[in-house]
Order: sequence, then C-alpha cells, then structure tokens
Amino acid sequence: MVIGFGLFMVYPLIASIVVSLYDWPVFGERTFVGLDNYRSLLDASTFWTVLRNTLVFVLAYVPANIAISLGLAVWISPRIRGRGLYRALFFLPAVTPLVANAVVWQVIFSPGGFAASTWSSVTGGEAPNFLGSSTWAMAVVVMLSLWQGIGYNLLIFSAGLDALPEDVMEAATLDGAGTVRRFWSIVLPLLSPSLFFALVMTLISSFQVFAQPFVLTGGGPGDATETLVTYLYRTGFERFDMGMASAVAWVVFGLIMLVTALQFLGQRRWVHYGD
Repeated sequence: MVIGFGLFMVYPLIASIVVSLYDWPVFGERTFVGLDNYRSLLDASTFWTVLRNTLVFVLAYVPANIAISLGLAVWISPRIRGRGLYRALFFLPAVTPLVANAVVWQVIFSPGGFAASTWSSVTGGEAPNFLGSSTWAMAVVVMLSLWQGIGYNLLIFSAGLDALPEDVMEAATLDGAGTVRRFWSIVLPLLSPSLFFALVMTLISSFQVFAQPFVLTGGGPGDATETLVTYLYRTGFERFDMGMASAVAWVVFGLIMLVTALQFLGQRRWVHYGD
C-alpha cells in the first residue's frame, strides 16, 4: 500500500512540480526556467479570461446545484410513496457517460435543434444561437452540468433527511411550528453537516469542470466557455508545453486548496455536529 501510494500519488505530484519549473516541450530540449512559467501564466491575458469564466461557472453552478438538489430531496421526503424510484430517476444522469450526454445536448441546442424549435414556437421569434452566443453558451454549459450533477447531492441530502430524529420534528409540530419554521429552525441546522460536505465536494468539482465545455462548445465561441482545466488540456496536449501545463495545474490546485480551507474555517459558524 505504501509503495503504491508513493508510486501513483507522491511521485506524480513531485514530478509535476519539477516539470512546472522547466520549459518542457514534448519534443526537443528541456530548459530549466525556474518560476518563469508561473510569471508568464499570470502575465497572460488568456489566463485571466479563463479564470473569470471558471469563476462565472462556479458562482452559477454551485448555488443552483445545492438549492435544486436540496429542494428535490425535501420534496422526495420519507412521506412520499415511491421515493426510491424518484431518487433513481434523478440520479440516472449522473451514471450515464458525460461525453455522450454532452453530445446529445449539443444536438438539442444546435441551430434548428429541439431547443431552437421550442423557442420559436413559444415566442414566435427567431431563436438565439445557443452554442454560438457567448452569453448563452455558458448558460447551456451550466444547465448540462446541473442536469448531470444534482443526483449526487440529492442522495446526500435525502440520506440526511431520512436520519432526522422524528421525535424532534414531532415535538416542533406539537409546539405549533409550521412547515417553513421547522425547515429553517430544525431541518437546516440538523442537515448542516450534509450541506457542508455537499458544498465542499461541489465546489471542488466545479473548479475542475472540463468535459462539458470541451465537448459541448469546444471552449467557444472564442474563449467564452474556456475554463482553467480546458486551458490546461490545450496547453499540454495541443501546444505540447508540458511545463506551462504543469504550472496551470498547480495554480488550479492552489485555488481549490484556498477555497476549501476557507470553507473549513467558515463552517465553524454554521455547521452543527452532535446532538
């Protein structure tokens, strides 16, 4: 186990740090450049564009994912018949291949596709080019990600709701607490550990979004949906600059670690453990 951990985890991490300090083309001579890759990355306008795109995706996707999955979990409560079937149906997109889903969505939102036809039928006007518009393209990427991703958090929240103590809920009802009051004063505090876990995992995955923009829009139009990880891929496997790609990877890692650390610091104020 120790050998496997060192071979498949520690060694690649150390190797990527070393590579990030070199001008490391796939073919040709490798030259030590120190921190020049990081300086060049931070000086490049493209980096700030893809960072902005990534943050836009994160800020749109994470709150929507948490809100929708929590709302669905509350709706599919222990009192709903067939709740297992509902959970399975909502989780189904999460276990289907993401690339295949993206191709289907690409057909749906292409000019003349189902989305454009529906838009024209409802509004009577010409449908926008959903995948060719810088505004709509990111919205479609977010919608695909939500459709694909809410199933995970739905199961987490459903498990948390099923574990709520019934005596506490019954006592609150007897005390005259309504549905809304019980939700905000009892359900959410007791569900806060599940909420925190879902928030951490969803934020981490959202910073690593790749397949959705890569397959659905190719990062376009222009660079409107290019994210940090698609930029990393193009740097390493299209421009064959492994040194810069490794630098991008470590910047992404640093951002994720920073955001995760801030969440763990902030959770002390709103996450309630124990009785």
